[in-house]
Amino acid sequence: MSFQEGQKYTGGTMAHSAHVLNTIDVGIWEYNITTKKVIWSAGFYKNLGYAPCEIDCSQRYFFDELLYYKDRDTFINTIRHASEEPATTQIRLLTKKCGYHWFESKAYKTETEAGTVLYGIISNINEYKLLEYQAAENSFLCAETNRIAKMGGWEIQTESMSLRLSKEIYDIYELDAQVPLSVEEAISFFEPAYRPLIIDAIDNAVKYCKPYDMELLFRSAKNNLKWVKAKGVPVLDKYGKCVVLRGIFQDIDSIKRRGINLQSSINLLDDQNKRLQNFAYIVSHNLRSHAGNLKFMVNLYEETDHKSDRDEIFSHIKTISNSFNATMGHLDEIVKIQSEIGRERKPVNFEKTFNNVLSALTTNIAAANATINADFSSCKQINYIPAYLESIFQNLLTNALKYKHPDRAPVINCYTKQSGNHIYLIFEDNGVGIDMQRYGNDVFGMYKTFHQNPDSQGIGLFITRNQVEALGGSIKVESTVNVGTKFTVRLV
Repeated sequence: MSFQEGQKYTGGTMAHSAHVLNTIDVGIWEYNITTKKVIWSAGFYKNLGYAPCEIDCSQRYFFDELLYYKDRDTFINTIRHASEEPATTQIRLLTKKCGYHWFESKAYKTETEAGTVLYGIISNINEYKLLEYQAAENSFLCAETNRIAKMGGWEIQTESMSLRLSKEIYDIYELDAQVPLSVEEAISFFEPAYRPLIIDAIDNAVKYCKPYDMELLFRSAKNNLKWVKAKGVPVLDKYGKCVVLRGIFQDIDSIKRRGINLQSSINLLDDQNKRLQNFAYIVSHNLRSHAGNLKFMVNLYEETDHKSDRDEIFSHIKTISNSFNATMGHLDEIVKIQSEIGRERKPVNFEKTFNNVLSALTTNIAAANATINADFSSCKQINYIPAYLESIFQNLLTNALKYKHPDRAPVINCYTKQSGNHIYLIFEDNGVGIDMQRYGNDVFGMYKTFHQNPDSQGIGLFITRNQVEALGGSIKVESTVNVGTKFTVRLV
């Protein structure tokens, strides 16, 4: 195939073909490797916005003036592999008025009597490339949005129950390869307690066309526990039947945990407010009670002239005064706990601290004939305020001895355990126990006592609870009358 002068086909048999080639919206070029002759069709000029012969029809001009410099190697590499089968590539050529446009280039090679000839076709695909770029940009933007939001899309074809997941969901699942998953396999990643919820939600969406929006606990392929949002929306056919169920799946772990921590802080703050109100009530009630008794006794003292009566009244005044001082000491202890929260925590050895407390209570332990079993092997050390840990040991151990069962020797078990980031201290005894149904809400209250023991003041557990909670922990009690009591202290 060749062109005549003026880029027109020659020869009667080629007349019609030449007319077609010169009018279609593609450009044709030819390069004779042997003679170095270059020919461009009228369509070639037209595609670039030039009139025929307006620019130099040469190899040099093509490479130096028309072909975008970054596409030079691509184009050369393509024509090197040209044969009778087309070698296709995409290049940018400089148009007369609109800068560089994208063209699809197909190159062929053939042997003729005049030598080896390369020829090819270029067609303008600039609009298509711009749409492709825009689609790629939109796709990138969508992918980036999903990546930042840690969110992906999924779809279930309800007839076959086949599942399709986006790449972002595989990232949330922490699966290295995008292997196909069945619906059952996808659900198996949820924590056991949450699987019935998601199964019911999918069933209801398919059968009754009900959308769902749930927050569930999920365990990834790399065993990371995380909170996720699973949202599904049914797509109905013209008969109102759900044919497709699609939705989003989002990693909301950081948001959810911040919400949980915030709610925990709110609960703690609310609890502290209640305790503060209770403390204010105690201060007001107890001090007013002591003040009233003291005033009453002073009035009696002033109204009587008998020395014996005055001596008796004065002894009552001294008793009230001592009680007053004791109350002030208790209140001061509580205030001191709150003010010592900021003290530096240090590594504290459980066994060493516990042995110090045992030494201090040796006489009490021997008098009660108590057996004490301690095991701190699960967690030997904790970052804590040393005085607080010693105080907690002392209060719980003293209580276990004080409230021993009258018919048996005390057996006290004390041990630690660790669960996740939490460290627990457990104290068990076989004492008289507490009627939890009757006194359960008052166990840690100030001046709350539940037995007739004359040593009971109802202050030890109140202080222990304040110490534990002041450092972010919690304490709970389980007890059965005549069986024993178990305190579980979450220290951190």
